[in-house]
Amino acid sequence: MGMTSRERVLAAIHHEEPDRVPIILGVSNATGIKMRPYRALKRLIGVEAPDAYIYDWPELGTAAVDEETLRRLHSDVRGVLDREPASILGRNRQREPHSPFIDSWGSGQREVQPGVWFPGVHPLAAATTVEEIDAYPWPDMDDPSRVAHVGEEARRLREADEYAIMATPWLLFPFERAFAMQGMDRFLLNMASRPDFAAALLRKLGDLCQVLMRNFLLAIGENIDIIKIGDDLGTQQSLLISPEMYREMLKPVHADFIRLIKDHTDAKILFHTDGDVFPLIEDFIEIGVDILNPIQTSAGKMADLKTLKERFGKRIILCGGIDTSHILPNGTPEDVRQEVKRVIEILGPGGGYLVSSVHTVMDDVPPENILAMVDAVEEFGGYPIGG
Repeated sequence: MGMTSRERVLAAIHHEEPDRVPIILGVSNATGIKMRPYRALKRLIGVEAPDAYIYDWPELGTAAVDEETLRRLHSDVRGVLDREPASILGRNRQREPHSPFIDSWGSGQREVQPGVWFPGVHPLAAATTVEEIDAYPWPDMDDPSRVAHVGEEARRLREADEYAIMATPWLLFPFERAFAMQGMDRFLLNMASRPDFAAALLRKLGDLCQVLMRNFLLAIGENIDIIKIGDDLGTQQSLLISPEMYREMLKPVHADFIRLIKDHTDAKILFHTDGDVFPLIEDFIEIGVDILNPIQTSAGKMADLKTLKERFGKRIILCGGIDTSHILPNGTPEDVRQEVKRVIEILGPGGGYLVSSVHTVMDDVPPENILAMVDAVEEFGGYPIGG
């Protein structure tokens, strides 16, 4: 008799070999599916579920995948998400069509083409002093509507005991939140030219995120297996900041955040960070990251899966690895099938690997390739790998 999905995931994240490599797909903005390919996928497999968006946030553009489709995708994980305060969601539903979406932080997204939204509202763009940080009207992270639903959702999933549960709170990334508040270019410049200001902003954002995380964890209780956090730190060829700057300014914020989580739960911590973050993997392990996602195989040294597995595979779980830059959008289903086989044969042995696309499945991915990916895991992911 095969394992349940939860048993399969628990084995893998404890560096044991389950019956097959687990699949994590469709359950967060880092492992999700955009609305356009989701609609196409539903048409292809004959599912008539209504469209819905994760976090009740249409401008984010990521689908809340229905249960029938998740089962067809063989996804072994289900997500429990926070949301913006009810007042903010209500205000945005009532705003003028095509006007900016403004979140509870005062930052927001502008519509750059019909139905496509991009960060473009940065309320602290001109700030350069700690006094401006102190004077800003920061959001109420204790608003109960952010997490009022998560306890019941997690309890229902745990009572069914079929799938692993991943808590996926969205508003928890100090580095990316600093970009939202100031704009990426402006904040990176401030990190170099005004390090005291930049450090103070990161610390303020980290403190606010800790309040929300504590409330989330208290609401969800022990009904959780994985919790996703993260900050995008990499580019296609390198890091956004130097390893030294990371260790001095951002690593302590991440370390405090992870310490808080581990004080409240035994759940494994999944850290999402795009790009070539190879130089920081030892740092992630040191501060308590359990699972690294998305293993962007198109980015620099992250393409060297053999070295990743050999150097880090016994100390950190690897999650992702199925390329969304070239293979999934541009390959044939057979190309996808062979790439999944290749990645599994390198990362799968000994456990410690979860299959997922590199970040969210984007609009340019054909639904046939999504099915080719998950079906190839069924074909090639059984243990022993290659047996």
